[in-house]
Amino acid sequence: MKLVANVKLLPAPEQRELLNQTLERANAACNWISERAWETKTFKQFALHKATYGAVRENFGLAAQVAVRCLAKVADAYKLDTKARRTFRKHSAQPYDDRIFRFLNDSAVSIWTLGGRTKMPCMMGEHQRRLLAHRKGEVDLMWVRGEFYVACVCDIDDPELIETTEVLGVDFGIVNIASDSNGTGYSGKDVEARRRIYSNRRRNLQRKGTRAAKRKLRTLKGRQARYQKDVNHTISKRLVATAKRYGSDIAIEDLKGIRERVKAQKAQRARLSNWSFSQLRQLVTYKARMAGIGVISVDPRNTSRTCAECGHCEKANRAERDTFRCLRCGHTANADTNAARNIRAKAAINRPNGNVDLGVAKVARVEHRLSCSYKLRPSGRGS
Repeated sequence: MKLVANVKLLPAPEQRELLNQTLERANAACNWISERAWETKTFKQFALHKATYGAVRENFGLAAQVAVRCLAKVADAYKLDTKARRTFRKHSAQPYDDRIFRFLNDSAVSIWTLGGRTKMPCMMGEHQRRLLAHRKGEVDLMWVRGEFYVACVCDIDDPELIETTEVLGVDFGIVNIASDSNGTGYSGKDVEARRRIYSNRRRNLQRKGTRAAKRKLRTLKGRQARYQKDVNHTISKRLVATAKRYGSDIAIEDLKGIRERVKAQKAQRARLSNWSFSQLRQLVTYKARMAGIGVISVDPRNTSRTCAECGHCEKANRAERDTFRCLRCGHTANADTNAARNIRAKAAINRPNGNVDLGVAKVARVEHRLSCSYKLRPSGRGS
């Protein structure tokens, strides 16, 4: 499992200026290499090296290994496709390898700059120290909101999966960001309130258009995204802790492509596009792997329309957003919790380590529900 440890650099004022100049010079070199690659349709690293290495060193005054890293950076950028010329911002992250960067200890680094190799202090916490014991490969020098960091890739062995006997179903949503099959919900009320506040603030400042308004916009940049990521970290941590406490695997919905499938009214589009379910899924997955808990992906079709008690599937069962009421057996429950229970039931049948003991009658109902649900027109979402 690959994780990233971000270590903050603490350069002196003159070192900060050197780092800034180094990033700008390296990205200028990358743009020059990219332009040559685009003109000659030469996108492979070896061919690029042969065609531009000498000119890069001469024109930009870069050390040999820095020039090599710039060539690799451009070649990597064209691996996705070669349909458009790649450009790099002046403060884009720059890769470093062990020939031009190393940790002296857990509080200092040695790094190449335009002024040569220089030593500077760094700052890290216990979490980063544990990860750095498994550091592997390159690091990236990054400029983030006026501060310099190095991002280090750490290759950690996956822990052995713990023995589980249960499955915790998790339903993702917008009003409730997540709800589990135990009945715990994680509200998205605060996230939506923050989205509205920042959206209105950005709109008003953009209309103002003054220099002061533009400065304020720069200070607001990324705040909403960072807040939502923090919320997702908190929710994923609690879900994994719950699963570990009860000895459960985690079952989550496979919502890939849902933005293209779901149609929303104009007033709801901004709220839907703000839904960061992919990020939450990634966080749950990697935290579960670190805890030795399995994650099972489940098809979300009809989980919001199906009764978790009798298996009756009908759109009218979900007459209201928050309440599920089965028209056959009369079962009433929170709609998101009901959907999470259906996700749990689906995962329990196809669980890699064997079925969870739901009872013979319950398993029969679940199997019947699964066989029927694919005959109905998909709802397009899990809840």
